[in-house]
Amino acid sequence: MVINTKIRYGLRTMIEIAKATEPNGVLQKDIAESQNISVKYLDAIVAALKVKGLIVNSKGRGSGYKLSRKADEISMLDIYTAFEQIVVVDCINNLSFCDRQGHECTANNFWQEFGDQYRSMLTNKSLEQIIHQTKNVCNNHV
Repeated sequence: MVINTKIRYGLRTMIEIAKATEPNGVLQKDIAESQNISVKYLDAIVAALKVKGLIVNSKGRGSGYKLSRKADEISMLDIYTAFEQIVVVDCINNLSFCDRQGHECTANNFWQEFGDQYRSMLTNKSLEQIIHQTKNVCNNHV
């Protein structure tokens, strides 16, 4: 399974925004610089996070971005699905994809369970937990 770049950069962007202490939020150019992401590429990431309702502009023009809710209320599933839906195998989500769907497919149950567990793992991991784990890793390497 490969996690695409937008999801990876989306998580880094969310971490950057969540860790910001500025009252007016964090500016996109500062996120780009700190995370080494081009401003143009970050435009698409920020747009997807805004559409999903995960971030908001702090106050009008020239302001930065803030989380729309607390970091412990945002799951990794929220971030992931801001960029794409979870598709483990095409035949689970698209019944016309395969003529061996349902009871005829001996692997169907495995893939369904795999997808359910993957969604559960993403649902049960909050942005706050990810930030906390990152702090612990960074502190152990000092």
